[in-house]
Amino acid sequence: MLGEQWLSGELVAMKREIIQTDDGSSTIYIPELDENYHSSHGAIQEAEHVFIQHGLKKMEEKGLSSISIFEMGFGTGLNAFLTKIRASTPILYVGIEAFPVSEGEVNSLNYAERIGGKHRSDFSAIHASKWSEFVEIDSQFSLKKVHQKIESYELDANFFDIIYFDAFGPRAQGDMWEIDILQKMYDGLKKGGALVTYCARGQFKRDLKSLGFEVESLPGPPGKREMTRAWKI
Repeated sequence: MLGEQWLSGELVAMKREIIQTDDGSSTIYIPELDENYHSSHGAIQEAEHVFIQHGLKKMEEKGLSSISIFEMGFGTGLNAFLTKIRASTPILYVGIEAFPVSEGEVNSLNYAERIGGKHRSDFSAIHASKWSEFVEIDSQFSLKKVHQKIESYELDANFFDIIYFDAFGPRAQGDMWEIDILQKMYDGLKKGGALVTYCARGQFKRDLKSLGFEVESLPGPPGKREMTRAWKI
């Protein structure tokens, strides 16, 4: 199965494989990069820990009437799916993805089955929604999927409460972790908003601090010692 990924400024065709992670949930693996879309220690475990527990639920503690989320790296739709079924607050969700997964790949992912088959319709609705326009999945969850590279996309200024930063790791996709991309994230967040990511690389955290973020190192998901949450103060 061939996919496409941006690597070092060149568009390269790459093989993508569906594999099973340690918690039984599936992910996509790219052999040429030796890179997974999610942690091999558990795709669902990682997403629940990083983006739901330390992102969504932390923001819900503020008692906001609604929460706006930007996801950097929509990928398999797992983070959007978990947000849809875990949120207790109305959500406006924007996810950007330069190279969407195929219908066949979506159908091979077992997230709904692992979480509860009753949620299959939510997962299907997320992937069936049109690109480049807001779609009301239900009265509590509105989704816009953006088929574009982040380099040419501008976030609405001071708009988002949370950013899920879920690009491939710096080793495989270093351009996504450069300071000009992080500046876009900072500009797109409201004051009091937070960026959450699985990455805990030292240079990444120093770059966040240089932009004005207040950076927290938090315990990581299974298989990873730390993760990062950064607040726009």
